[in-house]
Amino acid sequence: QVQLVESGGGLVQAGGSLRLSCAASGRTFTTLTMAWFRQAPGKTREFVAAITWATRYGDSVRGRFTISRDNAKNTVNLQMNSLKPEDTAVYYCAARLYRPSDTISSQAEDYVDWGQGTQVTVSS
Repeated sequence: QVQLVESGGGLVQAGGSLRLSCAASGRTFTTLTMAWFRQAPGKTREFVAAITWATRYGDSVRGRFTISRDNAKNTVNLQMNSLKPEDTAVYYCAARLYRPSDTISSQAEDYVDWGQGTQVTVSS
């Protein structure tokens, strides 16, 4: 089992930036596909971005958010720029075992391990 701990959430004005981080432990980090999802009140969990040796982004964040990983520090980061009020949500870090034959999944049910979430609030 992989333990995931997110940090970096907070309150920011529209147009601003935030950087989220997720520290992973319990498994060799390079064997993991790492992802970020978010969930706003009353809405289903939404795919934000994922990374293996490649990246994939959700349509609503492409061009504004950047996912990266530091394999030496066992962390995955999400740089969020040009934030909008509709980006307000709890952001979750997730992990699954990387398999070279797979495409990068955007489905929450494909991810096995989850962090506790960190709140991001964007004011208008």
